[in-house]
Amino acid sequence: MRRFATLLDRLSLTPSRNGKLRLIEAYLAEAPDPDRGWGLAAITGDLRLDTVKPAMLRALIAERADPELFALSHDFVGDLAETIALMWPEGATPPADPPLGEVVAELRGASRREAPRLVERRLDALDAPARFALLKLVTGGLRVGVSARLAKQALADFGGRDVNEIEEVWHGLEPPYAALFAWLGGTGARPAADTRLGFRPVMLSHPLEEADRAKLDPADFRAEWKWDGIRVQASAGPEGQRLYSRTGEEISRAFPDLVEAMRFDATLDGELLVARPEGLGAGAAPFGDLQRRLNRKTVTAREMGRFPAFLRLYDLLREGGEDLRPAPFDARRARLEAFAAGLDRDRFDLSPLIGFESWAELARERAAPPEEVIEGVMLKRRDSPYLAGRPAGHWYKWKRDPRVIDAVLMYAQRGHGKRSGYYSDYTFGVWAPDGALVPVGKAYFGFTDEELVRIDRFVRDNTVERFGPVRAVRAEPGHGLVLEVAFEGLNRSTRHKSGVAMRFPRISRLRWDKPPSEADRIEALEALLPPGDADDE
Repeated sequence: MRRFATLLDRLSLTPSRNGKLRLIEAYLAEAPDPDRGWGLAAITGDLRLDTVKPAMLRALIAERADPELFALSHDFVGDLAETIALMWPEGATPPADPPLGEVVAELRGASRREAPRLVERRLDALDAPARFALLKLVTGGLRVGVSARLAKQALADFGGRDVNEIEEVWHGLEPPYAALFAWLGGTGARPAADTRLGFRPVMLSHPLEEADRAKLDPADFRAEWKWDGIRVQASAGPEGQRLYSRTGEEISRAFPDLVEAMRFDATLDGELLVARPEGLGAGAAPFGDLQRRLNRKTVTAREMGRFPAFLRLYDLLREGGEDLRPAPFDARRARLEAFAAGLDRDRFDLSPLIGFESWAELARERAAPPEEVIEGVMLKRRDSPYLAGRPAGHWYKWKRDPRVIDAVLMYAQRGHGKRSGYYSDYTFGVWAPDGALVPVGKAYFGFTDEELVRIDRFVRDNTVERFGPVRAVRAEPGHGLVLEVAFEGLNRSTRHKSGVAMRFPRISRLRWDKPPSEADRIEALEALLPPGDADDE
């Protein structure tokens, strides 16, 4: 347990990608089975301990600490698991170091009634770092800056394999991955991969820079729109149907209406969108409507009827038993067009190609797209095979320039991890017709560490109210902090008092020079809303 706790601690304090890779690789090499498998499952999000809930943990610490002291400590630390780990009384005996596998097996076999006392006994026997690791395990929120893809890359480095080999077999595995480690260690056969329905690592693009356009020949590329949905992979065959996110997570249960229409024997790459209420012919609905369908274990008939899912097709990776990924893009596109003709028109359509002869001509198209649900354009070499990862020189994305507004800081929330001592998450607003500020977004990046220190000082010096870890900041026409905010889209939203919700907001500049009275008004944002956008509920 202590080895896993040390890993979490070091990962949270290591900012670099390569540093995190080395730490995970070392853990996999040093930890025994099944500990390393359960540790890997925790990092990749494949470990579920549903019998333990945050409310249960709060009840346990309430038996041992003054509630007011705990509230103040949680406000400062900003993380429930870390606060409980630090405040839990030390045991009378030297701390134990049980195997991670033993702890996981115990908790997985516990009922909801048994779980509180099991956790309590473990917390009594562990030291603070191990308590923190245990609590992170049971709550499922590691927050160590490691994605599932990065963890798989570390696993590939550990075994001397290509990460795409790991992706190809991953969906046939269950933690603690005994067969996987046996293969990587040379003592077992490669785990069987579901070659027909299994996930195929996606091909990604590089941003198109001005210097690239000077070197690249437009005649070598095809262009298509970059749609504002989520990239998915749809695999179907006689064995069944599966829908994957771009990272390989299966999301079939959230989109049964689309999965039901996947009556083919192929693997398709495309953009998952939802249609407008008028149907597919009316175009795609804004991303805010798609969000209503995301991250749900189940979906109601009403939601499916109001926000029907469909797939806008980019590529054909497999047809029947034939792997098309080695073929050039133009050949795959021709096969895709022929294949798409036989699909359900209410659930599948083709992402159209954009005709252009020069970068200037494509720039004009990019500046005036036919639909609001377009982020920019994609460029793909006509002779490019479908390669996993982000190979150089093959695919480029040329996103639309972000929109920018001036907003006023309204609320600040304490951050997590290295930022737990700072107010680093900022809610900002614009002026309404009645002279009040209405919140329009929240951002927590886009500023330097030096700027963070200065904003934190401003928040502390100008706090007018406190709500746990959140502070309301003085924001008046003549006094406050103006933030220049860049964002990539806007939706209507009844969940926000302003009636709008931003897509991907980030702070692009601090306007210490500008009085809040000169910040933007809500009318400026309302003018940017796409027509006919459906409200959030």
